[in-house]
Amino acid sequence: MSFRINTNVQAMNALRSLSITGMDAASSMSRLSTGLRINGAGDDPAGLIVSESFRAQISGIDAAVRNSQDAINYAKTAEGALDEVNKLLRDARALAVSSGNQATLTDAQKQANQAQLNSIVASVSRIAQSTQYGSKKLLDGSAGTYAVSTSGANVSAMSFSGVFNGNAVTTNSNVTITNLTAATRAAVTGTRTFAAATTTMTNAGSFTINGVSFNVTTQDTITDVVARINNSSSQTGVTASWAAGAGVTLTSTGFGSEQKVDLIDSNAVLRSAAGTQSATGTDASADVVIDTDGAGTLATVSFDSGRGLTLRDKYGNSISLTEAGNAGAGGAWGRVNVGNSIFQIGSNAGQTTSLSLGNFAASNLGRGAVSGLDLSNLDLTTQAGADNALKVVDKAIEEISASRGSIGNFQRNVLNSNVRALGIARENLSASESSIRDVDVANEMTNFTKLQILQQSGLAMLAQANSAPQAVLSLLR
Repeated sequence: MSFRINTNVQAMNALRSLSITGMDAASSMSRLSTGLRINGAGDDPAGLIVSESFRAQISGIDAAVRNSQDAINYAKTAEGALDEVNKLLRDARALAVSSGNQATLTDAQKQANQAQLNSIVASVSRIAQSTQYGSKKLLDGSAGTYAVSTSGANVSAMSFSGVFNGNAVTTNSNVTITNLTAATRAAVTGTRTFAAATTTMTNAGSFTINGVSFNVTTQDTITDVVARINNSSSQTGVTASWAAGAGVTLTSTGFGSEQKVDLIDSNAVLRSAAGTQSATGTDASADVVIDTDGAGTLATVSFDSGRGLTLRDKYGNSISLTEAGNAGAGGAWGRVNVGNSIFQIGSNAGQTTSLSLGNFAASNLGRGAVSGLDLSNLDLTTQAGADNALKVVDKAIEEISASRGSIGNFQRNVLNSNVRALGIARENLSASESSIRDVDVANEMTNFTKLQILQQSGLAMLAQANSAPQAVLSLLR
């Protein structure tokens, strides 16, 4: 054993051990105070990666459950409205049966039955027209309307609300763009010309483009200045170009009326005289044509409310053009589809389902039972008319009942089942995530108690190690 004063190895060893114990104790306290085994990436990098993946899946499942509940409410709204239609059709059938008893009915009674039937028919059409979930109509044939681009080179995206030219879209149709007016970029051209790429600037000083200042000297060439402007295009939203013998042209990177180029040149760097130049772009507009009823009735609407390359009408329908589409002459670049309401009921891409809802207006019910007749044009004032009305109403009741059954099947066997399955998946994912992320309190408390004892003993040993060098004083007596 050697005796040293300047270097106390035992104290250094005790201090190092005490520091390690202190860090471990701090981590243990953090785990106990939060209830989490992983409070930062450094606690368990691999575990953090896995648990974050689980958390993302759990969040997606929660959203999918909410989506499924919304879909259930959507379906209940439609089914509830059709239940009322069923009640009206039962009354209509009773009227048809009553009107078949022509021998006992007076003309006034026949007309009263007909008037009541007309009221029932109007109510059926009213329900079909007015039943909505939020702002979306459900029973007028426009439910589930969606549009897709059929020409990706010309149209990047397309969205239709289900209403076109003020009327519900009730049939699949091509979307044709005509009379296209292209969107433009904002552009200004400086009035000072430059003969060659190596031409140096005549004046030194600064100029400003869209609020961003550029400083030049008489040693800078026109090529240097153009490059400097282009390197800052992410800030200014402007690019520069130049041709020999011409001025510098400043062009906005985007299209439309929200794009601008404001040049303030107080030192006549890009202009032949000090001053300002400004320009704004213009928005695209076009006429859009679709077949709204499947009978060749083409409707044309001006899409002139958009910005830049996006065409938009007042009903919320929009078409996003590409630059190639903007430069084109238009064409049949999209397709609108109706009848399938699509719901995202899973936590991953592609996990969707759909519900088909048709047009339940009176003129669409009971077709085919009697040639030329439907629910909207029945006549109860004659024996033959009453017989035909019974056939048409029975067919309408079958159609409504079948649709209600389809909606009920969608609720029970798709949505409710999906909610239960998602609940099980969430429970198991949460259990897996918990086993990785959450702390075992009993085990951690045992570890914390151990670390407390080690801290106390470490402090005691550090005190002993610090006092050990005092032994050398006895050699100096």
